[in-house]
Amino acid sequence: MTERFTATLRRQSEPTWSAAVEHRFVSQLCDGSLPDPVMVRYLVQDHRFIDSFLTLLGAAIATADTFEARLRLGRFAGMISSDENTYFLRAFEALDVSPAQRDEPRDSVPTAGFKAIMREAAATRSYAAALAVLNVAEGLYLDWASRAPQPLPGNFIHAEWITLHDNPAFRDFVAFLQAELDRVGPREAQLSAGFYQRTVELELAFFDAVYAGEV
Repeated sequence: MTERFTATLRRQSEPTWSAAVEHRFVSQLCDGSLPDPVMVRYLVQDHRFIDSFLTLLGAAIATADTFEARLRLGRFAGMISSDENTYFLRAFEALDVSPAQRDEPRDSVPTAGFKAIMREAAATRSYAAALAVLNVAEGLYLDWASRAPQPLPGNFIHAEWITLHDNPAFRDFVAFLQAELDRVGPREAQLSAGFYQRTVELELAFFDAVYAGEV
């Protein structure tokens, strides 16, 4: 049996992929022990690249070769612009993160890297390149969120971030992204693999970076 293109990319991303989904950030988030200062650093930095992420989704919509794909991607862009962005605002309020605290810290190196790779993939005007980044950004999060032990933490800041990345609609969307990259990626295999592997490396670096302020 021929291996799926996305399965090949995933296999080639090891051990970095597993190091990300098994990171202590994930473990502490899922058991509710994540210190607030770490969560604040994570959320502040993660919120920084929503704009670039929407740019990437817009490029995927523009370069998709089917109407159905445009609809699926458009609906997801709407979710990012509403439910996910609202989560950030509620979490900032609950953690007492002021506008200044959100705006003043510099972008971490991985945050700057994420912004750059999302805009780079968008600029290629390649549907496969956009899908490669999206498959990691969403698929890696589904992978760790789906492993979260039950019951989820009582704090909504932890629990809701998990459920945003492990629910039936999100699982269906990740399956759609995989099927689309399986379909179009092999025609641009080297380009797809390059964006995929670099994004996996950024995911691990991003988790590492939120602990950089530890004393």
